[in-house]
Amino acid sequence: MTGMFRVVNLKNIKNLVLSIVLPVAVGMLAGFFTRNSSEIYAGFIKPALAPPGWVFGIVWFALYVLMGIAAFLVMQPRTLGVKTGKAMWLYYAQLIANFFWPLIFFNLAAYGFAFMWLLLLLLLVIMTAAAFYEINCAAGWLMIPYIAWLCFAGYLNYMIWMLN
Repeated sequence: MTGMFRVVNLKNIKNLVLSIVLPVAVGMLAGFFTRNSSEIYAGFIKPALAPPGWVFGIVWFALYVLMGIAAFLVMQPRTLGVKTGKAMWLYYAQLIANFFWPLIFFNLAAYGFAFMWLLLLLLLVIMTAAAFYEINCAAGWLMIPYIAWLCFAGYLNYMIWMLN
């Protein structure tokens, strides 16, 4: 088999699962700390393009799975090296920034600061995607939906900040 799935076999399926579980767990932990986010979101004056609240969980789960697969591809033995260390540092940094955004937005209701934090997150994700791409093209491309969603999230964050 060619392409990104060539590296998946029974020997390293455990590493793939762990690579996916990490970002999903980060998202679930952030969700635990912002359990009332659905009610808060429902109470906002929202911009025209705001999706219903149930969309967020589905989208974020899919994005966490994609970023886990991307990290797995970058961490393959044939790709390990100096570039991999930098790429994974960026990956973990963006995961940490990702974890804190909902806490800033929903728990602190600091919408302006959350918007600035989201811009930092977006920068980290773009840098991660570029670093991943240098190591494994498919890994870089797998980060594109995340970048697109963060751009949309930036629009929502900014508009909610302005409207509320």
